Amino acid sequence: MPRFKINLEYDGTNLIGWQENQDGPSVQSVVQDAIYKFCGEKTDVVSAGRTDAGVHAICMTAHFDLDKDWENDTVMRAVNFYLVGKPVSVLDCERVADDFHSRFNCVKRYYKYVVLNRSAPVVLDKNRVWWVPQKLDVEKMQQSAEKLIGKHDFTSFRAAQCQAKSPIKTLDTATVTQDGEKIIFEFSARSFLHHQVRNMVGTLVEIGLGKPYDIDEIFAQKKRGAAGVNAPASGLYFVRASYATDGDLKK
Repeated sequence: MPRFKINLEYDGTNLIGWQENQDGPSVQSVVQDAIYKFCGEKTDVVSAGRTDAGVHAICMTAHFDLDKDWENDTVMRAVNFYLVGKPVSVLDCERVADDFHSRFNCVKRYYKYVVLNRSAPVVLDKNRVWWVPQKLDVEKMQQSAEKLIGKHDFTSFRAAQCQAKSPIKTLDTATVTQDGEKIIFEFSARSFLHHQVRNMVGTLVEIGLGKPYDIDEIFAQKKRGAAGVNAPASGLYFVRASYATDGDLKK
């Protein structure tokens, strides 16, 4: 049974997140429906990450199996044809080894968060940034972000409904940079806890506004209330997933 790897771009504003359920349209359900309309096959599309409602993706990797060994370009064009009008697009498609798994083979995931830091309200970037009208101290936020890097117990930064077996995670990178009126937070790690990125950003923004949070103390307390607010989903983007054997995946 041929396995296909695709990369997706999507606007999560009006989607309930990646995972399919009965509450509304999800990224997974929209893509699976397009595949079914293309070839009449019901298949499970598995992603590298399960983004929440309102979260966007610049390049989300996913895989699925089909009975027929279609040409890569045929799959991409046909699925995109049935995605017209939907906030999802297939960027590319390739045949991969039968044991490739977009989630379990992923060695690093990259996220970015965008804050619009200006007094004027958001218009063009509505639903794609977190608008913070008060002036933020970028240097203070970067200094605190550096303390997040490494292996830590991230209990204070995980959602109450997080189902991960362990709160111990290793954050590889955490940067805060400014590009005009936008402040960009970037993080990478093998895996993240539920709401970890949004809770880290919320905490850093509060630090940037002058709240005297100490990252080491937040880690030590090991409780969600010790950290800052949960940043809105609108500013979060899944950037990409990386794989150790990217050059060896093609059949």
